[in-house]
Amino acid sequence: MPAKILIVEDHTDSREILRIQIEYLGYKVIEALRGEEALEKALVEDPDLIIMDIMLPGMNGIEATIALKQNPKTSRIPVIGHSAWKQNKDKAMAAGMVEFLLKPTPPRVFGEVLKRILGSSAERKYREAGGN
Repeated sequence: MPAKILIVEDHTDSREILRIQIEYLGYKVIEALRGEEALEKALVEDPDLIIMDIMLPGMNGIEATIALKQNPKTSRIPVIGHSAWKQNKDKAMAAGMVEFLLKPTPPRVFGEVLKRILGSSAERKYREAGGN
């Protein structure tokens, strides 16, 4: 079963580009437009990874990540920050994000980062389930 990735992006074009790139890499995509919606979908869908835009209407990506990390049901989900503004990186990492990528991110870079993070995430899930 392919890994599930939740894309949190309010701009339609950016979300569509991400969805196409990620589905091409063989992952299942779930989408949210706002931080609040991301929290709800993370609880219901239990994604393997979240790609979080920083500048979102309402609850921004930093606030949403903090909320995800404070909830025991979602705290283990790795979150990648995705922004056109590199000055958001320090805040993103302090909020608990595992990676920060600048927009636009080349597909090759996305593929490498997803493989690296999802590989370690899959191994952790296996160990938590009682694997060796």
